[in-house]
Amino acid sequence: MAIKDALLPEFDEEMKTTRTLLERVPDAKAAWKPHPKSMSLGELAIHLATMAGWTMPTLTQTHMDFAADFTPPVFGSTAEALKVFDGAVAQARATIAATSDADFMVPWTLRRGDHVFFTLPRVVVLRSMVLNHAIHHRGQLSVYLRLNDVPLPSIYGPTADTH
Repeated sequence: MAIKDALLPEFDEEMKTTRTLLERVPDAKAAWKPHPKSMSLGELAIHLATMAGWTMPTLTQTHMDFAADFTPPVFGSTAEALKVFDGAVAQARATIAATSDADFMVPWTLRRGDHVFFTLPRVVVLRSMVLNHAIHHRGQLSVYLRLNDVPLPSIYGPTADTH
């Protein structure tokens, strides 16, 4: 089985679940934070909405330099975040589907200027920095939503709000 054929069903399922959480972000609570050191609800939502967009540079380039290649996104509204998310997911899915097993194994480096965070095969970066990272922030988002009395959708099974 090709790597992409193993990844795409998981990608599709995780992105579908992520969208159900993003849909519930209340615009009026965008500035809310659970702690002064935490991201705001809006910052977390737009960060999560853009994560699938990291797929294309991961699978088509050999590095990313946070100092030169990354500008943190700004939350405008839930509708805008969903539009960003949907575009990023469509582009990511197409990029995964077009990637050969050999290209998945090409080393990829994350750096900030001269500081190298890691160099790993692209497939590992896709799983860790895109999928697992999104799942991590989706968990945070579910807590933010719960703390704001927003009913939670099913994630990996029923929630207290769905059964």
